[in-house]
Amino acid sequence: MWIDKLAEGVLQVDTPIGPRFVRLNFKQRAYLLWMFRNFPSLPPQVLSQREQRLVDRACEENGFASMPGMGAADAPVIGRIERRAAVSEDVLPTRKPTVRSTSSVREPGSEAASA
Repeated sequence: MWIDKLAEGVLQVDTPIGPRFVRLNFKQRAYLLWMFRNFPSLPPQVLSQREQRLVDRACEENGFASMPGMGAADAPVIGRIERRAAVSEDVLPTRKPTVRSTSSVREPGSEAASA
């Protein structure tokens, strides 16, 4: 099975619009076979900088394609990168501190709550 992956394997990358597949050259396939030797899928957070650059470069150079559009519907998948949509963090405005009354005198008309 690993011979098939080495000869014709593709990399699956999960995107917000669905899985996409990347064709690789022989050297990239060999490196990715080693990278995915213990796990079928990996999140990008566990990849080293070198591995992340390799995946990014392969995606940029070769582009994404859906499997039917590649002409190789039965190409073996070497591994899967679990990419998620970049979640933009909304920056909340800083809250102003509430002003507390330091006076111990009660205002007229306000009653203390009794339990």
